[in-house]
Amino acid sequence: MPDNKRGFDWPTLMRAGMRGLGLRPQEFWDLTPAELQLLLGEGEGATPMGRLRLDELMSAFPDSMTPQYKGDAPR
Repeated sequence: MPDNKRGFDWPTLMRAGMRGLGLRPQEFWDLTPAELQLLLGEGEGATPMGRLRLDELMSAFPDSMTPQYKGDAPR
C-alpha cells in the first residue's frame, strides 16, 4: 500500500474506502493501514500467473484454426 518514495496515496485510499467500501469518514480514519489493506482484499488469492507460465500453457495448448469439437457448437 505505501509507496516508499512518496508515502501513502491518500486520495486513492480515501476513494477506495469511502466510495468503494462505503465507509464513513470517521470509520476510514479509525482504521489502521493493515485493516484497510485487509478490507480492500490485498493479499488474498493466488499469485497472478507470470509470463513464463503463460508461455508454458500456450505451448501446451496452442490455438487452433479448426474446431476441437464435433457439430455446430460446443455443448
